[in-house]
Amino acid sequence: MIASITGILTTKTPSLLIIDVHGIGYQVFVPLSTFYHLPEVKETTSLQTYTHVREDAFQLYGFLTLLEKELFLLLLGVSGIGPKLALNILSGMEIMELAAAIQEGNIQRLRAIPGVGPKTAGRLVLELKEKVASLKLAGLPLAEPLASGEDKIVADALSALVNLGYNRSEAKKVLDGAELNGSSVEGLIKQALKKLARIF
Repeated sequence: MIASITGILTTKTPSLLIIDVHGIGYQVFVPLSTFYHLPEVKETTSLQTYTHVREDAFQLYGFLTLLEKELFLLLLGVSGIGPKLALNILSGMEIMELAAAIQEGNIQRLRAIPGVGPKTAGRLVLELKEKVASLKLAGLPLAEPLASGEDKIVADALSALVNLGYNRSEAKKVLDGAELNGSSVEGLIKQALKKLARIF
């Protein structure tokens, strides 16, 4: 099993990379959480990797941090979740937010991830709630539970924007800069849509 890889980044896309190691190009699938922090093409990068072997395929999945890899492996342990969906889950929500949603049993936030239905979201909470809590021992600073009404409004607005097809990271940036001032979810969404329209 290949546990890590270091080489020259020759191809970089949101879903996969090609890393040249002494003349051999390794195709590595990565989550967006890793992609956003990669160096530029032709620079050296190092990734923690998971090797997935099937009868018809030998696939590498890469992560910038060991914590991402640990959470990926926990996701693989959930019934009905394979490497592709596990990677999609990591791409659909920031690690701290994902871990907090699982710990809080927040099915609605988990269902906002493309490909995660109510049954899968329920299994994530049921099977990983205690295991995710143990990641604190590995240094993962989990997000605090939502405490205020404003936080709930922002979370609901973010979920709605993702469901409308907007990139989660872009939508979150816009919402972080929005003025709440007693705004409702609908009001906040309208604010965000105006700003997102300028971006896209």
